[in-house]
Amino acid sequence: MTFEGTADPLRVVIADDDVLLREGLASLLDRHGFTVAGLADDGNHLLELVEKTEPDLAIVDIRMPPTHTTEGLAAAREIRLRFPRVALLVLSAFVEVEHAIELLASGERIGYLLKTRVTDVEDFLETLHRVHDGGTVVDPAVVQELVAAHRRRDPLGVLSPREREVLALMAEGRSNAGVAKELWVTEGTVEKHVRSILTKLDLPETDDTHRRVLAVLTFLEAA
Repeated sequence: MTFEGTADPLRVVIADDDVLLREGLASLLDRHGFTVAGLADDGNHLLELVEKTEPDLAIVDIRMPPTHTTEGLAAAREIRLRFPRVALLVLSAFVEVEHAIELLASGERIGYLLKTRVTDVEDFLETLHRVHDGGTVVDPAVVQELVAAHRRRDPLGVLSPREREVLALMAEGRSNAGVAKELWVTEGTVEKHVRSILTKLDLPETDDTHRRVLAVLTFLEAA
């Protein structure tokens, strides 16, 4: 795929301390109609390039010298603050959910991809244009991790929708009879739901009254 023929080629700067990846990206973009305005191997050099060349887009490795921790992330934040018109695509070798969330919270025209996605050239090039055109792109692996993290944090995720309804009514202080009346079911059906809730929430084996209280507390803490 090539994007030659668009009105003006996108001007891009690339920051990565891996010279092979850096030069490889530059060659790839050059072949597909982009203008590579500069290459950097650390965050400070990147900021100098952005100020000097005024690119449309900056591709930034999240880990760069000297500590190889979050220098790229810091540089991306600085670019967003000082040069808000510059679109940002941050590359990472690993799924780093907290960093991804922080980046996405900074606004539009931003993307977060794993470096392995670069090998899908067509999709990668489309991603660059989507980010430049105002979109937000998140690596599918990050999305999956966010969903999994949410499920891990949600102690009520094991409950069915009906069991959640029953637990919500329990939290309002209703008895089994009161829950049954509200949901138009038999009291026996409610008792089955309550037993299932207590089991699924893996509450301590004490008397059922105490377990109901613990279930309600779990509901309130998750709300």
